Amino acid sequence: MRQVTGTAAPTLLRNEPRRRDPRTFQPFLKLGRLLAGIAPGRSPLPDGTPINLAVGDPQQPAPALLSETIAAYPNGWSSYPPFRGTPEYQQAAVDWLARRYGLPEGFIEGERHVLPIPGSREGLFFAGLSALSLGAAEGRDRVLLPAPGYHVYAGAAAAAGAEPVFVPATRETGFLPDFAALDPAILDRTAIAFVCAPSNPEGAAADLPRWRALLALARRHGFLLAADECYAEIYFGEPPAGALQAALETGSLDNLLVFHSLSKRSNAAGLRCGFLAGDPGLVDAVEAFCRFGGASVALPVLQAGAALWNDDGHAAVNRAFYANLFERAEATIGGRFGWSKPDGGFFLWLQVGDDEAAAVRLWREAGIRTLPGSYMVADTTLQPNPAAGFLRVAMVFDETVTVPALERLVEVLDG
Repeated sequence: MRQVTGTAAPTLLRNEPRRRDPRTFQPFLKLGRLLAGIAPGRSPLPDGTPINLAVGDPQQPAPALLSETIAAYPNGWSSYPPFRGTPEYQQAAVDWLARRYGLPEGFIEGERHVLPIPGSREGLFFAGLSALSLGAAEGRDRVLLPAPGYHVYAGAAAAAGAEPVFVPATRETGFLPDFAALDPAILDRTAIAFVCAPSNPEGAAADLPRWRALLALARRHGFLLAADECYAEIYFGEPPAGALQAALETGSLDNLLVFHSLSKRSNAAGLRCGFLAGDPGLVDAVEAFCRFGGASVALPVLQAGAALWNDDGHAAVNRAFYANLFERAEATIGGRFGWSKPDGGFFLWLQVGDDEAAAVRLWREAGIRTLPGSYMVADTTLQPNPAAGFLRVAMVFDETVTVPALERLVEVLDG
């Protein structure tokens, strides 16, 4: 029996890997089944149409720069794009990392350290497969992931037949997982550990000491630290620290990959464009797996992506949009549901009691679709479920939709 230490530590009941059905890790399939056959109530919108606040799907338009750049490269669709991307895209990624995290010239080199990916989802998934493949000879068959967390992490473990180790991310742990509290024997069998910061769904940022400790732990036990930083540009206050800053202190990228995407930063989820960067041997390994089952990023998309990474102005405008929404949320919600303004991201994480019942009630009475927090923890043996009793609410629509939706949400759940 394995146990995570700390307040109300859940018990992890399995010791050996076994094949899992990846469909059990998909929260939106569960949500569809929960609400199937239930007619949505009239929403607070003038036409009464339902409002989907369950999915983190940016609703603001992408910058005009995107379509303008795509249009300027009409002939790029006929060629297979290089998996390593173009020199222009590599340099744009390097330059943005340097600006965002204060990295010196030469610490990240485009050709050695950067791999374009069609959004962070694909990169995270293939990083899991590659880390488990590389670690198989050493008996590394564990995947560490936050509970709650992004379902792709557990999906990678399921696809590889590995054992996911769900580690609670609760108020007591700062809404980030405490991997150091695990049994060292588990850490020695770990191939990859996923950390999202600012976290999905809670919006908790990792400070530099935490990144420093996570990287040291990964190196001490020989696993890959996968830093999912796709919300790094949506923050309220000072820019949150990044894992590369901890790596810079050591002068090494060993055991580290960071993942960034234009989906949230640039409202470009449909572009399918991002990159991973870090340990060159691990970058090579992920590229090899992508060549088997992944897709490289199309040349016109790489051109548009480079233009977006090179432009910080639109990201600042986008950040101000979300900051305004969270100010409105503070005014509407106040101190209800155990909520306080997060460090970043665009989700509300509301403590509502029975999360499934709350989601059903909001759908039936108000036409508002939300995600039960318990659905973001796929391991039913993790007791108590650290996300039970919470709702994830996506703050993605403008205030003409978001404010009446939040007012109705409070009315229904407080009623």
